[in-house]
Amino acid sequence: MSDKPRPNILFLFPDQLRFDWTSNNQDLPIRTPYLDQLQQSGMTFTKTICSSPLCAPSRASLASGKEYDHCPVKDNQDNYPLNEYTFYRQLRESGYHVLGCGKLDLNKGSCISGQPAWGLDGKKFLNEWGFSNGINNEGKMDGVNSGRNKPHGPYMKYLEEQGLRERHIQDFDLRRSKKCATFSTPLPDVSYCDNWIGQNGLKLINSVPVGESWFLQVNFTGPHAPMDITKSMAELYQHEVFPLPDDDQFPAETHQAIRRNYAAMIENIDRWIGLYLEVLEKRGDLYNTLIVFSSDHGEMLGDHGRWGKGAPYHPSVSVPLVVSGPKVGQKIVSTLPTTILDLTATFLEYANLKIPAEMDSLSLKPLLEGQTNVHRDYVFSGLNKWRLVYNGRYKLINNWQKDDLLFDTETDPNELNNLSLNPKYQDHLNQLNRQLEKHKLNTTS
Repeated sequence: MSDKPRPNILFLFPDQLRFDWTSNNQDLPIRTPYLDQLQQSGMTFTKTICSSPLCAPSRASLASGKEYDHCPVKDNQDNYPLNEYTFYRQLRESGYHVLGCGKLDLNKGSCISGQPAWGLDGKKFLNEWGFSNGINNEGKMDGVNSGRNKPHGPYMKYLEEQGLRERHIQDFDLRRSKKCATFSTPLPDVSYCDNWIGQNGLKLINSVPVGESWFLQVNFTGPHAPMDITKSMAELYQHEVFPLPDDDQFPAETHQAIRRNYAAMIENIDRWIGLYLEVLEKRGDLYNTLIVFSSDHGEMLGDHGRWGKGAPYHPSVSVPLVVSGPKVGQKIVSTLPTTILDLTATFLEYANLKIPAEMDSLSLKPLLEGQTNVHRDYVFSGLNKWRLVYNGRYKLINNWQKDDLLFDTETDPNELNNLSLNPKYQDHLNQLNRQLEKHKLNTTS
């Protein structure tokens, strides 16, 4: 390990934020001013995908630094094995204060099987995963499903203490009975889950002695469905008009309301970026902190007639990625194909630590600091049977439908025109197929 001062690392990690729902998209009336600020002081990656568009596999791939096919977590029914390597543990063993709050989802299988494993203080398994301190809380539906009779996790415990648990459960039950309900939650702003998570993260930062290196991962539960927002958040976009998907499952006014709520959740998370920047500046940590903003996967929002995640289309697999910090180039936009899997090695390299040989992650640090202008030529994603390969323009999907799907995401960003049977694109098809075959061999060897 080098004697050079090691930066703090702040990793802001919302749940289910698709790549095109930031103020970069001029077609959307969405405001993310603090994310814009990070972009001005750092590097924005516009061609980033996740290794698997589902909560547990995506987060497990990040923890292990391994591609989906190498990672032990294949679906939300799986727990992350306690004896499996994590980069969190490597950071902690090197002297970092490793902190985490929000929905970690490394114990997702237990939650789904009805055996919740957060602990009322949110600290169960944190030590085994490699954290020094933190609060691992329930996701939106996991909290309600597990907390009907009594709390089993820290967020529902908090709501119980505030006299709000039963009201919160009733609210979610009503949303369940009205698909894509968009009415406001009865919770006050301070008790809204993302605001509670954000505040927990600030407390964790302030628990570290000034001058000592820390890593903090803040796992917001938004903008994951259901589209629950507070009354004050509902006012943010009540007059804005969003372009709508070509989907007839709901009337136009319902689509519009859903998109307004999704945008409001994103702007609320963006507000927390500003609050974290303010605290870092007060502590004197701002100029020695690597700040990363991304998401575990996207949200279809009615595109292709689909909702949620799990599909190989871009709204599901593609996510925002912005990195700002010491020596990171400013106001730079990269169109190289990237994957959030590479954040694992990036964190380790910034901490002056060795990247394990068995890891599939590839550090972005040389690219961020202008030491190179190349990274990967291809990135991969998968879930259950389907796999995809993406070179920043053309994307090939195997085993999703009867035929392969080949899209030119530059000329066909909505992925409506399958080129796999078009003779003009056979070279692209063959090249990407070779990469997928090579990738399969690498991940099964």
